[in-house]
Amino acid sequence: MLETGMVPVFYHKDIEVAKNVVKACYAGGVRAFEFTNRGEFAHEVFGELNKFVAKECPELIMGVGSVVDAPVASLYIQLGANFVVGPLFNPDVAKVCNRRLIPYTPGCGSVSEIGFAQEAGCDLCKVFPGDVLGPNFVKGLKAPMPWSLLMVTGGVKPEEANLKAWFDAGVSCVGMGSNLFPKDVIEAKDWDKISALCKNALEIVGNVKCRM
Repeated sequence: MLETGMVPVFYHKDIEVAKNVVKACYAGGVRAFEFTNRGEFAHEVFGELNKFVAKECPELIMGVGSVVDAPVASLYIQLGANFVVGPLFNPDVAKVCNRRLIPYTPGCGSVSEIGFAQEAGCDLCKVFPGDVLGPNFVKGLKAPMPWSLLMVTGGVKPEEANLKAWFDAGVSCVGMGSNLFPKDVIEAKDWDKISALCKNALEIVGNVKCRM
């Protein structure tokens, strides 16, 4: 996450679509991918997808997102999740992840929440929802807590102005969902377009980080 600066966030109930999307992201340079726990039997899709990734995308680190409680975290860790991300901070999830040495990135919307998450062993915290909190929240937090490692999700776009604002404010990486995976592109199964979008976004992130 910290090396590439970007984590695609994606869910689809069709395992073949999910496989093609992950492979397209991998071809575009993605090396950390978050599959979100959002639909029925999502864990079954994740289990099959993780086996596929192990063979076809050996350098890819697969994690799970949208995890709100410890039982779900345990389930996905058992299925091979390498990191766990949530929209909120749940200390019970931190305990489960810490026991298995799995990084947990909780969603936090206040300075105090991030402080509590750090106390619970969360090295990387997610600023969420990013489009509500904005870059100024990150900038304000980093002033008294410069050691904080932050990922922002929500409202992040693969555009230079948007990404520059977040990285200038002090985030360590960004999570991107619908803006990397336009609905019409997925429906058309234009996997090359997904690869191109990922490659372009990673190039922008790399350039922005280099100029910091």
